[in-house]
Amino acid sequence: MPTPSSRYLRTAFVVGLFVILCIGGFTYKHISELSQTSKVVKDNYSLRSELELIISNLKDAEIGHRGFLLTHDSLFLNPYKESLQKITNNLSKLDTLIVPKGEQVEKLKELKGDIAQRFKNFDKSFSLANDDDTLLTQDLLFLLHEGEIRMDRIRADINEMLDLEQRLLTHNQEINEEKIGLTPLLFYGLLIVTLVILLLAYVKMTTDLKALKESNTELEIFEKLTKQSEIVSNTSTWVWYIEENIFEFSDNLYRLVGEEPQSFEPTLENFYKYVHEEDINNLGQQVNMMMREEELPFTSFRVVHKDGTIRYLKAYSKLMDDTEGDKKMFGVTIDTTNDVENYRIIEQRNQELERTNKELSAFNYVASHDLQEPLRKIQTFMSRLETKEKDHISESGQLYIQRMKSASARMRMLIEDLLQYSRTNTSEKEYVKTNINMLLEHAKTELLDSIEEKQAKIICDGLPTMEVISFQIQQLFINLISNSLKYSKEGVPPIIEITHEEVRSRDVDEINKSLYKFHHKITFKDNGIGFEQIYAEKIFLLFNRLHGKSEYSGTGIGLAICKKIVENHKGIIIADGKPNVGATFTIYLPFLK
Repeated sequence: MPTPSSRYLRTAFVVGLFVILCIGGFTYKHISELSQTSKVVKDNYSLRSELELIISNLKDAEIGHRGFLLTHDSLFLNPYKESLQKITNNLSKLDTLIVPKGEQVEKLKELKGDIAQRFKNFDKSFSLANDDDTLLTQDLLFLLHEGEIRMDRIRADINEMLDLEQRLLTHNQEINEEKIGLTPLLFYGLLIVTLVILLLAYVKMTTDLKALKESNTELEIFEKLTKQSEIVSNTSTWVWYIEENIFEFSDNLYRLVGEEPQSFEPTLENFYKYVHEEDINNLGQQVNMMMREEELPFTSFRVVHKDGTIRYLKAYSKLMDDTEGDKKMFGVTIDTTNDVENYRIIEQRNQELERTNKELSAFNYVASHDLQEPLRKIQTFMSRLETKEKDHISESGQLYIQRMKSASARMRMLIEDLLQYSRTNTSEKEYVKTNINMLLEHAKTELLDSIEEKQAKIICDGLPTMEVISFQIQQLFINLISNSLKYSKEGVPPIIEITHEEVRSRDVDEINKSLYKFHHKITFKDNGIGFEQIYAEKIFLLFNRLHGKSEYSGTGIGLAICKKIVENHKGIIIADGKPNVGATFTIYLPFLK
């Protein structure tokens, strides 16, 4: 029969074993949670590394993009394509690092969307890069400006993701510190566990140390990548420890001022020695404001190297608190010399283009007017010849005179149309809020004689008020109505229907890639002779005619002017026709809603 002591020993053994198992289980759980926290921290740093690489690769893409725009050298497209591939890889890695259904999922979608829009902007600017037309150059500048806005959005998306990761990191560190606080008790419990438990704990600790070593290795790689990315992208970082009032400069900040890394003490006084004398006062004021308000907005200044080279820099900083509550100002300084020089080159080329266009416009205007003077004399002398010498001229001679009069009249019409096309091509784009119905009425008034002669009927919906170049839209209406009157059926009164509606850009194939959300759709439909659809694009070409000169009058410039006017308003015009049925001209003009 077991004695009480033996029963007690057995009970104590069972209780002790239970306690040991509980301590071992709790210890295992605790170490697992520490491992999970380490993994979260590792993933956090990996995610931050990928985000930083996205910025660096976008910078490389912009460098290739700008290099191509400036030189038209396809070699610059190689880093652009490589950067696109790298960014795709970065985004794929982010998909694996971000927790599903977490806050970062939606932010990553926004980042992907902004990056996709940025590369679409690149593609559009490439398509405009080889055209020297002033209007397309302005469109290119518009795209470059939009590209900067897209880049700012991407930076904002990445900063939001980095801020969220920082908050998650702080939260995990707090949990980690709480777990670490229980470690002494756990180690005390481990002293009474069996050798097997000690061996298991040793194995687990070895595993954790290996994971920690891998994390440290990744941190070292991240640090090296950060330094390398600073060199490649001509950027640098610095930290201002507010409470101690000391600065820490990255190696590349020394390189940006023309010195070797860590070659002088990182103080404001030493840094000011390299700032251009004309910029030192302004920079000093900005730094003083930073120390008062603990924020430094984007500030541009110049530095002078020892060899006299001048470089343009831009600095920005933001206040951040570490886990211990110490205030630190983290700053970034960027070398923008290439951007400044590129902007100057673009400005210079724009000025050259403006001068060239003005010279061409003046040449065209003078040439056209100089041509009209001898043409008027020819017409005058032919008129006199026909009036005074009519009885002395044979029938064939009179026929020749009529042909000469017809040719000279056509020449005058051609000169006037050329002047009109030139005016449409080079006029200032002054957009004014205008009632489009009034412009249509003015156009009908100007064509009143032709409308009455043809007994034409013009049916029109109410047109909206729009911001347009008034005289150009009026000329557009004149040319389209005149075109319908000219190509009407013999003996059939022309009927011209003008309709308007507002459409969503994404719902229309021809404009679904437009940057504008909505468009005005204005349609001109007639019952004239029409045309074969294969000629729908050719009819907008300069001097292009589908009919002989003897059949229908005209110079082949009217519809070319229409297309130019619509393009001036960033819209498109489409022609549809059926022989002996009629023609339809559809105009899409963008507007904001």
